[in-house]
Amino acid sequence: MQLLDHVSIGVPDLDAARPFYDAVMQALGALKVYDRPQALGYGERCDAADTHSSCLAVYLDATAIDAVNKRHWCFKAATRAQVDAFHAAGLAAGGRSDGAPGVRAHYHAHYYGAFLVDPAGNRIEAVCHAAA
Repeated sequence: MQLLDHVSIGVPDLDAARPFYDAVMQALGALKVYDRPQALGYGERCDAADTHSSCLAVYLDATAIDAVNKRHWCFKAATRAQVDAFHAAGLAAGGRSDGAPGVRAHYHAHYYGAFLVDPAGNRIEAVCHAAA
């Protein structure tokens, strides 16, 4: 069962956020399920046949972002290579690193994650829980 059903992240400029999220979601193998003037969606939508394994990330056009708020969303990665690709794609698409890919043994022995801050100031992460 997926931990996240969906997340919604407000960004002040969706056009500026679009190439960043297209890049990092592609690195994780997430499909773009919609691209509207006021919202982007990536992942898989739940349906009646499968209500537990689908997950959707939604990015919404917002007028203001609270920079003090420690927003954080974590996305599951199937492999450590996907975590590495997520981090590299995010940097190349205008994000900044908030933690390079690596093992975070203080979470658990196989926790391999990477952290980014997107162009709007949202803190995001990709994690692979599998052993190397």
